[in-house]
Amino acid sequence: MPIPDFQTIMLPLLELASDGKVRSMAEHREALAERFNLTPAEREELLPSGTQQVFNNRVAWASVYLQRAGLLTRPRRGHYQITERGREALRTKPQRINIEFLQQYPEFNAFREKTTDKKPVEETRTGETPEETLETAFQQMRGGLALEILEQVKSCTPQFFERLVVELLVGMGYGGTMHDAGMAVGKSGDEGIDGIIKEDRLGLDLIYLQAKRWEGTVGRPEVQKFVGALHGKHARKGVFITTGTFAQGAVEYAAGIDSKVVLIDGKRLAELMIEFNVGVSTRATYQVKRIDGDYFNGE
Repeated sequence: MPIPDFQTIMLPLLELASDGKVRSMAEHREALAERFNLTPAEREELLPSGTQQVFNNRVAWASVYLQRAGLLTRPRRGHYQITERGREALRTKPQRINIEFLQQYPEFNAFREKTTDKKPVEETRTGETPEETLETAFQQMRGGLALEILEQVKSCTPQFFERLVVELLVGMGYGGTMHDAGMAVGKSGDEGIDGIIKEDRLGLDLIYLQAKRWEGTVGRPEVQKFVGALHGKHARKGVFITTGTFAQGAVEYAAGIDSKVVLIDGKRLAELMIEFNVGVSTRATYQVKRIDGDYFNGE
């Protein structure tokens, strides 16, 4: 089954606590994962940011909401226990405990009013935790930005595109300085090679570049041509970057040869430009913070 949303987790979590035992968050997660028959892959699935497991995040928020409604208490850090109000809630035999159910408790409504200036309807409709809502919005904005970047790149001149490619690779740690790397662009005169860049600052190895503004799909013959040019230089490393896409045959060919050839299509190019701040600027920064337990344990 898919990973349950955090509202679906609330009732099983409260039922798990119904025996009155104090359990750690880790114990809750283990028991709930078994309850929902989650596979190892589902338990390890990460949020888009890669900072936390999705299931762990949802169990944590389910616990927080139940605590804020007074159904669970936290006798010590990271541990939860059912309250008498929690027992009363279970005696009503609810089919589901969710945000709508918890709104009967004044403490829960006060908690939500303090944590937002606007009515928080999104989590009720989608079942996402606050982190998931934030990351979903971030991914949507990033995806839109990537499309804008790609359109801009496609409209630039071939010379500008070649320099953009070198600037990106320098930003990723290749090529030493822009001056050193840029000197090689368009200077080789070799068919199938648009530029050469140092693999490291010392120039211990070279990477040959092919940069093509391409509207459609780059097929296997184009990649073979590039590989042939590499062999002519006795080179074993190359990067083929295009604003288009690569045919499956081209991808399979590059993966099956001895030379190390990396294929970067338009979508990946835009993502790398965002990641390494090429052609983009930061408009706003949001920091997600948590309690520093070590600070308060040192009192």
